[in-house]
Formats: sequence, structure tokens, C-alpha cells
Amino acid sequence: MTTASPAPAPSMRLRELVFGAACAAALRAAARLGVADALGDSPMSVEDLAAAVKTEPKPLRRLLRALSCYDVFTEEEDGRFAHTDMSRLLREDDPASLRSISLWCTEPWTWDAWPRLEEAVRTGRNVVEGLYGKEFFDYLHEDAPESADVFNRAMTTSSKQSARDVAQLLDLSGSSSVADIGGGQGHVVASLLEKYPSMRGTLFDLPRVVENADPRLREGGALADRVRIVPGDCRVAIPVRADAYIIKNILEWDDDSTARTLRNVIAAGGPGTRVVVIENLVDDTASMRFSTAMDLLLLLNVGGAKHTTKSMVDRLTGAGLVIDTIRPVNPYLHAFDCTVPA
Repeated sequence: MTTASPAPAPSMRLRELVFGAACAAALRAAARLGVADALGDSPMSVEDLAAAVKTEPKPLRRLLRALSCYDVFTEEEDGRFAHTDMSRLLREDDPASLRSISLWCTEPWTWDAWPRLEEAVRTGRNVVEGLYGKEFFDYLHEDAPESADVFNRAMTTSSKQSARDVAQLLDLSGSSSVADIGGGQGHVVASLLEKYPSMRGTLFDLPRVVENADPRLREGGALADRVRIVPGDCRVAIPVRADAYIIKNILEWDDDSTARTLRNVIAAGGPGTRVVVIENLVDDTASMRFSTAMDLLLLLNVGGAKHTTKSMVDRLTGAGLVIDTIRPVNPYLHAFDCTVPA
């Protein structure tokens, strides 16, 4: 009979935690090297893997051994390495791939920003403007195009994976039109239009975002005749009329920007309109460590925040919406189903 290993002593656990950057760096290195893609279904020797990804065998073994401590890859008794359920998620071709998100969370700017967390906590303001002299997304698109590309791929991956869950959850059978506000490339509205063949949709986001809309929505796409693509900033105005509005993972800015966006949705839709707000929460999630880490990263880059259930309720009701239901979309997202009152 085997017995469970005793939990690490607090001193050992803290030692491991303060080296958390080493784990993040190792994941980034493995993702950029393409180790998970090179490793097939059968275990491989480090020498063969090193030849495949063009590295030296000895340091690659050190990298893989470090990651195997976190169940990312596993070392066989004969010294070969094999996939685990987590290491497969670093593959580009895995349906649930987290490779782009792993890269996004470890981009070069993050290593500049994390040491300034104390400053952000003291002031409540982002540190990126102090680091680079401009707002985060201006910096990203003007000075760090490779990071901007990583961001776009990460958001695309995340949106594709959650869009199906959103479409499955929502019953929009009583609506003839839906608008995806700040909808990125439009994966949510595309999934909803596929679910409801008679529905019409609108994708609304910044010009540089919607120009890369899902091919299904662009001219010649399968859904193009039922969708409008409208460029604009939801914090300024929303010139879109629909029976239902979807707002997913964008109400994470400062309070003023969030309030302006909600006011603009209400003004665009009018009384009786349905507004579904979908967000990660930091008090009701299957992954508190991930959500709270992303919450701190938002503080660093844009001065924003993930919401608790209460903070989201306060902002929605403060804007004048009536919350009808709050339901989980999947283990990481919750939907606040609201109505604009008469």
C-alpha cells in the first residue's frame, strides 16, 4: 500500500514560490522552442529532441527536468521524456492549446513590469506608462509589434475556446439581432449566428481589431450576409441597435471607462434590451491562482482589475441595468444576464 507524500514544509513551499519566475521562464522557453510540438506520442530521448528543436542536449534536459516538477512533461526511468496532459497544451495543434496564452503571460514587457508591483499597489496606477512613456496598447502596437501579435493570437485562442460555451449557454431564441461589443475578431457573434440561422449580428470593436475579423464574417464568408462589422470605441459611443448585446471580458478598465461603456450600451439599446456581460471573477472560479494573477497583471499594464461578483453587480446596477440571472458559462467565466428597464 502506498501512502501520500507529506505536504512540503512552509519554508520549502515559500522557497518554491519565490522561484516562480523560473517556472514561467521555463514554460516560455519550451513554448518558443517548440518542444511540445517536436515531442510525439512516444517518449523521446533528449538527444533526439535537442536535434529536432536545435538546442544543446544537456541544457534541454535541465529545462525539461525543471518543468517535469510541475507535471509539464514527465521523465521516464530510462531518461527519455514524454508528454503529460499539461505539456500537450503547449502544442500548437492541440484543440485546447494554451501555447499563445503561455507566451502572452510571459512577454518581455511583463518582466519589466512585475518588479514594480509594489509601486502599483502603493499608487493604484499602472506602471507601463512610467516604463515606456505611453499607454499600454499604444506601446504594444507602436513599439512591440511581436508582442502585439502574441496578444492577438492569445486573445483569438481564448475567444475561440469560450465562444462555443457562450453560444451553448445563451438562449437568444426570442431575439432577432445580437451585437458583440468589444468582440475582437467576432468568434462569439459567429457562434451565435451559427446557432440561430435567422438571426442577424453586429461585431463592434476598434478599427485595427475588426479589420482582422473571423473569415466567416468577412466578405465571402459563410455568415457575411447576416453580419455588420462596425469599427469604433465602445467607451465613446455605440452606434449599433440590437435586441441583445454581448459584452465579454472588456469591463476590466478603470471605473470611468467601464461606466461609460455601460451607459453607451444602454443608450444604444433602449428599454427592454437584453445585455449579457461575461467576465472572469476573482471570488468564484475554479482557478483562483490564475484569475488573481491576471488581476495583478491588469493593474500593472492598464490599471484595470478583474471583478468580484459584488463589484460586477455594483457596476451593472449602478449603470441602471437590472440583473436577471448570474450563471457560470464554464469553470472560468460567469454570465450576468441583464435588462435595460423601462
